[in-house]
Amino acid sequence: MPKENKATTVKTLTLPIKWIIPDAIITRFASNILIQSIGNEFKISFFELNPEIRLNPSDKIPTEMRADCVASIIVTADRLPSFISALQKHLDTHNEIKKKETEKT
Repeated sequence: MPKENKATTVKTLTLPIKWIIPDAIITRFASNILIQSIGNEFKISFFELNPEIRLNPSDKIPTEMRADCVASIIVTADRLPSFISALQKHLDTHNEIKKKETEKT
């Protein structure tokens, strides 16, 4: 006996997001970023440079610098364009404000 195929209707529900940032979250400075492609996802790691402390100018100059990972996230390829767009919009707004401030002086 053949199987009966039934059409399924899926409704899309749009809800507002309530953004919650726990008190335990530590905001870190990131001066470098590393992006790795993993199949259909991107692993984005943020690093803070920690140069060696040199108190004496005659100390040997280091041959490398330490970069500590302060955060790492994985984003799907489908969501990455909206993340990039959001970052670009904020950068554009920042640059426009800076431009107006410069023009005033």
